[in-house]
Amino acid sequence: MNLPNKLTLFRVVLIPFFVFFLLSPLGKVSDIIALVIFIVASLTDLLDGKIARKYNLVTDFGKFMDPLADKLLVCSAMICFVELGKLPAWIVVIIIAREFIISGFRLIAADNGVVIAASIYGKFKTVTQMAMIILLLLDIDHPVYRAITQGMIYLALLMTVVSLCEYIYKNRGVLKEQK
Repeated sequence: MNLPNKLTLFRVVLIPFFVFFLLSPLGKVSDIIALVIFIVASLTDLLDGKIARKYNLVTDFGKFMDPLADKLLVCSAMICFVELGKLPAWIVVIIIAREFIISGFRLIAADNGVVIAASIYGKFKTVTQMAMIILLLLDIDHPVYRAITQGMIYLALLMTVVSLCEYIYKNRGVLKEQK
């Protein structure tokens, strides 16, 4: 197993620890640990892709597991935020629904021998979601900070919807019946 794939697996292994510390009643210390784990996991996402492309280490395992690891990390955080009262459930439902729709599209495309690459909107969606999560994890009690965090929540939601619409539009041919 190559280094990018090990980094992806490491990100998956970090998720239960992240959730444990995020939901732990231990107070500020556990919040800081959860923040550090999330940042480390997010950095492994950036690093594994760069290493895989630079050293030609792209594998089918990586193509499958890397986006899955990202979805698991982001969705786990957002579900925890619903429980903690930091994020409305309707926003999380929209974001998770987008991931299911895109995954379904990718399965249909793969069945037809089509590989669908990530778009710039999808990448920006991921960045805004991760930034939103980091802001929610920091949880600074200041009106300006809270306004910035709220703005980032709605920007992440907007980018989720925009990337979904763009994805469906660009790949609408995938849904047409194949002969």
